[in-house]
Amino acid sequence: MPDIGAFELARMQFAFTVAVHIIFPAITIGLASYLVVLESLWLWKRNTVYLDLYHFWLKIFAVNFAMGVVSGITMAYEFGTNWSNFSKFAGGVTGPLLTYEVLTAFFLEAGFLGVMLFGWKKVGPGLHLFATAMVSLGTLISTTWILASNSWMQTPQGFAILDGRVVPTDWLAVIFNSSFPFRLAHMALAAYLATALFVSASAAWHMLRGTDNPAVRKMFSMAMWMLLVVTPIQMFVGDAHGVNTLKHQPAKIAAIEGHWQNQPHQQSLPLIVFGIPDMAAEKTRYSIEIPYLGSLILTHSLTGTIPGLKEFAPEDRPNSTIVFFSFRGMVGLGVLMLLLASAGLLARWTGVLYSSRWLWRFALLMGPMGLVAIIAGWITTEVGRQPWVVYGVMRTRDAVSNHSVMALTSTLVMFVVMYFFVFGTGIAFMLKLVGAGPQAFGEGNTTDPGQKGRPARPLSAAPDEIETTSQG
Repeated sequence: MPDIGAFELARMQFAFTVAVHIIFPAITIGLASYLVVLESLWLWKRNTVYLDLYHFWLKIFAVNFAMGVVSGITMAYEFGTNWSNFSKFAGGVTGPLLTYEVLTAFFLEAGFLGVMLFGWKKVGPGLHLFATAMVSLGTLISTTWILASNSWMQTPQGFAILDGRVVPTDWLAVIFNSSFPFRLAHMALAAYLATALFVSASAAWHMLRGTDNPAVRKMFSMAMWMLLVVTPIQMFVGDAHGVNTLKHQPAKIAAIEGHWQNQPHQQSLPLIVFGIPDMAAEKTRYSIEIPYLGSLILTHSLTGTIPGLKEFAPEDRPNSTIVFFSFRGMVGLGVLMLLLASAGLLARWTGVLYSSRWLWRFALLMGPMGLVAIIAGWITTEVGRQPWVVYGVMRTRDAVSNHSVMALTSTLVMFVVMYFFVFGTGIAFMLKLVGAGPQAFGEGNTTDPGQKGRPARPLSAAPDEIETTSQG
């Protein structure tokens, strides 16, 4: 049993809260854009199917948005409680970036969220679409500032260190640092993919239960098109991100590949498909390799090589055992997404998109895998940055606050219990909304959350009672 100290517990606590939190912003980003598309299509074509889907997903968006806000507040406090030395050292950069998020994205979302959720019968359709678009824009602006802050920690630029603290000298260099464009694009596309998988799984679940109506068919079709378009783009962006990481964080790439050293006169680098990196023995055991493919993927050349982990001091090496498997999990899920999208295209081509039960089961199984891939990706990028909290500038161990093991253990247990209770309940309620299925929203349907006392909380946008969808 390894001896876990206060430093490891602080990392575990932050990792847990981040892993839970990232689920909600990812779906929020994707659903917000999806709602803009649905409302725009309804205004354009006046097809009530789009209107039904808009109000169906709006309720789910409201619940998810609320959980994202609540789970995000915790991390802001953790910077001060558990990582006060990091905040003291780098707060001159990270503090303003997070403030800019509040002043732009949060205020934009807060200003239009009420109109979006409760203003359907109170404002004109054009203004309501504008409100939906502004909320969607706010989610993307929020992503931009968060990724700018995290990317600066990965590839710090535009700063000087004065009196033991980081002082920004060039804000454009701070924000638009070397890895920022790749990380922003990669995360935004990942959110769209996760949402498309969530939507397709919801439709597949209803079709498998015998609910076959135009609304369910439409959201399944739209989700499959989204997967088909975005998955190849994400793979291209991921490749560009990898090339950028090799340039600025070569130790991370070596750890991801389980690559320890270049052999004398080695003319190419194989791709290790499977193996078990052994940090103590400085080797990857039981490796299964494909010749030349590593060089081709990493350097876009059949003879290119990269630095091995042995070229870095032991104290500067990321944990290869963790990132080796988290990266392959992310890539493997990406391949399955492409397979699902291709299967959907084939089913559409052969006319069995709405009758192929094996495709529906495949889509249902892939429902949560976009979120799993996002978590695996963040594990790769954050563990791969270690042992640095600001790469090459400040070590993670120097960033932690001085807390006792007992204090961190008790708060970690409290977080786990409370998170599973609060967010477990929220997720269960959100899935119950999904299970109810799209309902007709038009003449004869007077259900309007805005008519019930104008509730001020997003969760209030969801109905108190949910009718069970009839079985077909």
